[in-house]
This record gives sequence, C-alpha cells and structure tokens, in this order.
Amino acid sequence: MSELTEIRWHGRGGQGVVTAGKLLAETALGTGQYFQAFPDYGPERMGAPIRAFTRLSPNPIHIHSQIEEPDVVLVLDPTLLGTVAVTEGLDEDGVLLVNTSMSPAEVRDITGFDQGKVFTVDASHIAIEEMGREITNTPMLGAFARATELFGIDDLSEQLSDWFKKKISKEAVDANIRALKRAAKEVQEG
Repeated sequence: MSELTEIRWHGRGGQGVVTAGKLLAETALGTGQYFQAFPDYGPERMGAPIRAFTRLSPNPIHIHSQIEEPDVVLVLDPTLLGTVAVTEGLDEDGVLLVNTSMSPAEVRDITGFDQGKVFTVDASHIAIEEMGREITNTPMLGAFARATELFGIDDLSEQLSDWFKKKISKEAVDANIRALKRAAKEVQEG
C-alpha cells in the first residue's frame, strides 16, 4: 500500500458501514495518522445500498472528493455482489474483502476481479454467534486488519472499546472485540 490508502465500503443502510469507516479513521488518529471518513448516501431507507469512504495517510490529506480508485474495497453485504459494481476503479494491486461464506475464488468469479487480492470472511455468522445480531462492521474491521496489515488487532480492539464503552454495555463491547479478533483469524485469502 502507498502512503495514502483509500478505502471504499459497500453495504446497506443499517449495517454499520458508516460507523466502521469512522472507527477505522479514529484508529488511524490513535496511531498518529491523518484521516478522512465520510458517507455517500442521500434519502435512502434502511436496507438501501450505501457507500462510505475512508482515507488514511501519515501525511496531511488534501484531497476532498469521493474515492473513485480505491486501494481497498470492503463489502459488508454479499447480496450486493453482481448487483452493484463493487470492484469499479479498484486498483489492480488492490484488496477486495467480502463478508460471505463463499471462497475467494467464487467471489473472483462473480465480480470478475482477477487481479489483486481477494479475502472472504463469514462476518455474518461470526456476528450472530458472538454478538447475537447480524451487525458485521466489527468483524469486518478485524478481517481488514489481517488483510491489509495497516493496523494491529490490539489497536482496533482498543479503539473499539473506547468508541463503544459509553454507548453499549461492557458485555456488548466484549462481544464486539471477540468478533473482531475471531474474524481476523478466520479470514481467507485467495
């Protein structure tokens, strides 16, 4: 990855796409990096496809636009594959990370992304087992850390705990951290 890392998130309203982008940005801040995190949605309703963007850099960021050529694309809802052009503009050396029980090879077949790296993780299954709800943003952050090696799991865990400790119970925070760490272990590359 270059000094500036551009990340595009795809999901549906209510899945935590915007929150995940902000959490990643806050983690960057905690490690001394600069960041931008912003959503791309209008009057969409719950369940409508949305995008969010995150930029990370050790230097100040002077770009102020949507991310058209991302280094990393995360897809939180696998039903978007084949219906939304999730790999559009993705760098040939880029990283595609999808929440799915499919293999990376199957994702390559569906998306036509035959370059770069493809990672899959069943974040939905992990979220349900660890948190009791299909909120996949924190497991996807764990998989992101493993796939890109931009952050350590401990950095993300600490940020997650700080972010959520005033919003949800300690038990829920602990469940999110378990899901984050488990996803980092279960992510598959292909």
